[in-house]
Amino acid sequence: MSITPQWKDELRARITLSSVVQRTTKITKKGREWAGCCPFHDEKTPSFYVNDQKQFYHCFGCGAHGDVITWMIEQRGLGFMDAIKELAAEAGMEVPAPDPAAAKKAEKRAELVDVTTAAQNWFVENLRGAEGRDALDYLKRRGLTGETLREFGFGYAPEDKQALANALPNFEPAMLADSGMRIVTDDGSTYDRFRGRVMLPIQDARGRVIAFGGRILAKREGVAKYLNSPDTPLFDKGRTLYNLHRASPASRQSGRVIVVEGYMDVVALHQAGFEDAVAPLGTALTETQLQMLWRMVEVPILCFDGDAAGQRAAMRAIGRALPMLAPMRSLNIVRLPSGLDPDDLIKQQGAKAMEKLLANPQSLLDAIWTAERDAQPLNSPEAKAGLKARLLAHVDTIQDQDIRALYRRDLLDRFSAFAYPPREPRKPGSATSWRGRSIAPARLSNDARAILVRVASGGQQSSLRDAVMAGFLRHPDQIEQHQNALLELARIDPQITPAIESLIELSETLDSRGEMAISPTKGHIAPADTHAYAFLRESTPPAEARDQLAEAVSLLVQKPALEAAMAATIATFDEDPEGSFAEQERLRTQLHSVNERLKAFGRRKAGLAEETTSAADRPASGITPEKAEASATNRTMD
Repeated sequence: MSITPQWKDELRARITLSSVVQRTTKITKKGREWAGCCPFHDEKTPSFYVNDQKQFYHCFGCGAHGDVITWMIEQRGLGFMDAIKELAAEAGMEVPAPDPAAAKKAEKRAELVDVTTAAQNWFVENLRGAEGRDALDYLKRRGLTGETLREFGFGYAPEDKQALANALPNFEPAMLADSGMRIVTDDGSTYDRFRGRVMLPIQDARGRVIAFGGRILAKREGVAKYLNSPDTPLFDKGRTLYNLHRASPASRQSGRVIVVEGYMDVVALHQAGFEDAVAPLGTALTETQLQMLWRMVEVPILCFDGDAAGQRAAMRAIGRALPMLAPMRSLNIVRLPSGLDPDDLIKQQGAKAMEKLLANPQSLLDAIWTAERDAQPLNSPEAKAGLKARLLAHVDTIQDQDIRALYRRDLLDRFSAFAYPPREPRKPGSATSWRGRSIAPARLSNDARAILVRVASGGQQSSLRDAVMAGFLRHPDQIEQHQNALLELARIDPQITPAIESLIELSETLDSRGEMAISPTKGHIAPADTHAYAFLRESTPPAEARDQLAEAVSLLVQKPALEAAMAATIATFDEDPEGSFAEQERLRTQLHSVNERLKAFGRRKAGLAEETTSAADRPASGITPEKAEASATNRTMD
């Protein structure tokens, strides 16, 4: 039998989490919860909460989260089975007997750990002996201190093919081979895997030596510069992160985790004071390793060399991560200067240069846009179309529906701004061009205006929404750039769908030859003929008007989308209270930010309205300044 989820649920139910936490951490009762300063990072204002009813603890400062079993492992430093046994004794429960096959595997792993531990001690002794003098000199030339050598357990493997077997005679040949330390040939002979190399132990999350990495001292033809242990019952390189046992507690203090390309990069960063660094082991980041990183922090920082190989590694990692993205789970990207790795950068420019790069990483979305935009020259329509196709290919791999929609919208907005740059500023009333055609200023004919007013007469009115529609009629070159946002708004607000469809159609059928640039035969949404918004005023510079219009579109789409997500999350509370609670907190934060932006937008509008309520600014549709002011006061911004 094994430890089943049902058995763990019973264990949690019998243990009061707050009573366990109080043994090492001071917490006080606050309503239904307990609160105190987080034990996982330094803080003066309590942000650590314990909820006995939901059986979890959570820190809003560093993100530490878990149940009573996690607490015993993370805060007390116990292994999983040790934590289980201690809690079971307290709860009066019998720990299930292990499955015989699982027990045999565990025993096998324990025996192999004895082998790798003994080999590690021997490697360290060699480094300090006569045979390891060249290796020690090499490490010192690289700038590694004695403290760093001891902390990371550097050692040396001699050239002799039988040196390890002779040094560890108490272990059977099969155990030395199973641990990855010896190679068995087809004829049954064996020899040491690591020879003439500086050795570095690879440890698991508990700090046990499970494998090794070795670097040759001098370049030799046909010999790999770096060599890692093969996969063994102890070691799975796709499920292991180098330095995890040191970086995990350090990341709780820093709130970040840095992922570099190799273990020597980790060593260099650690010596420079960056103790929250890890590395994969000779392969691109795997899905399992990404999950391990996201359990540590919400947005790990991937740090890549600035050469072409580093760019390829970054894109491989991004490709693995995109299908796994989830709310509050992403990646940041740091690109080092060309030709430099972390060790080079720190030696040449100091630790502050590295800290500066880490403090200003690229978002995952920015990294995709930059990499694909710079992948090849974009000097033809076909090349630009290829850029769009590559961007959308990335987007289509994202499994989360909301994140996929947001990535699609943002990347298409960037593509439109790049492929269709804004026109040069023009004087009011002058002719200009759009899509290569000479057209007159966008205006509405009297007949068209009457049709639009009739179309807009039904449905709930929104001051900001109507103003945005009017803004697009005043700035028709922005319609295509915001097409995806408009379609999303149509999905959220079905009442405005016909108007948005007409608006998009309008952008494709502008008549540059008629007296009026916009002379539709079909109805479109009526503009909110008020100059209370900057993007509706002739005196507003074009660039500022476009920025204001883009902000208004963003607000229109984001708030109802977040409110819908909040409603969906609340509906799942009974099935997943812990997940629902965490998601609600995240959405409330985002809603608060959007509401603050709405308030700021409203204040800007109100300030403009006071300046523009003169008779000269009276709307052509017949709305008086008094009515416009009352409307601006009473309407809510959706």
